[in-house]
Amino acid sequence: MPRLLVINPNTSTAISSLLQRHVQVGVGDAFKVHTVTARFGSPYISSEASYAVANHAVLDAWAVTMAADAGRPDAVLIGCFGDPGLFALREGAGVPVGGLAEAAFSAAAWHGRFAIVTGGERWRPMLARLAHALGHTQTLAGIHTVAPSGAQLAADPAGARTLLAEACCQAAERFKAQAVILGGAGLAGMAADIASKVPVPVIDSVQAGAQWALDALRRRDAPLLDSGFGVPWQNVSWELAALQ
Repeated sequence: MPRLLVINPNTSTAISSLLQRHVQVGVGDAFKVHTVTARFGSPYISSEASYAVANHAVLDAWAVTMAADAGRPDAVLIGCFGDPGLFALREGAGVPVGGLAEAAFSAAAWHGRFAIVTGGERWRPMLARLAHALGHTQTLAGIHTVAPSGAQLAADPAGARTLLAEACCQAAERFKAQAVILGGAGLAGMAADIASKVPVPVIDSVQAGAQWALDALRRRDAPLLDSGFGVPWQNVSWELAALQ
């Protein structure tokens, strides 16, 4: 059976469990999903500094997986709405690599211009920069952040649903968006719970990531770059150093 590696770039095993459950449901029996957790970094990525460390942690997680000699997965999904390490891992993994944000942007863009709702004010410029890098400058209508972080929202699901439904309605109206992305690994499954209260389609970033993996499986005959990073690493983990 094809294997999908999901990398959680933060150190929260609770988020890893959530990702494992929802992504496996999303891909059904098309993939065997294996989720790994970053060995270092922040339990919740919420700033430029924690995002910078998460880039390294994603590469390290890939290296550790390769060192385990379990075989190369058929695809990799970065389980963070922000996709740290996306471009770097895509450069050298030799298999399709996607992220929750990239997948959600593409899914939402099918409906037209889209808005993003997520937790944590500091994510606003970070997500705007990522959307620009991924070619969604014109399709991103706006970003609406709520005060609680994604981790705090995940800890209070009932309260989160009320808050997020209101935020999605506000974002759709304020930005005149044709779809709203509910972004965050910790918010997996909540889009379906609030969809009936929002006047436009609500995109679950984790489900979008699962759909990306299914699409990648159908396109796996497409040529990929040879695996390997071509970097003479120094003072990194032995697993990462082995990926020269």
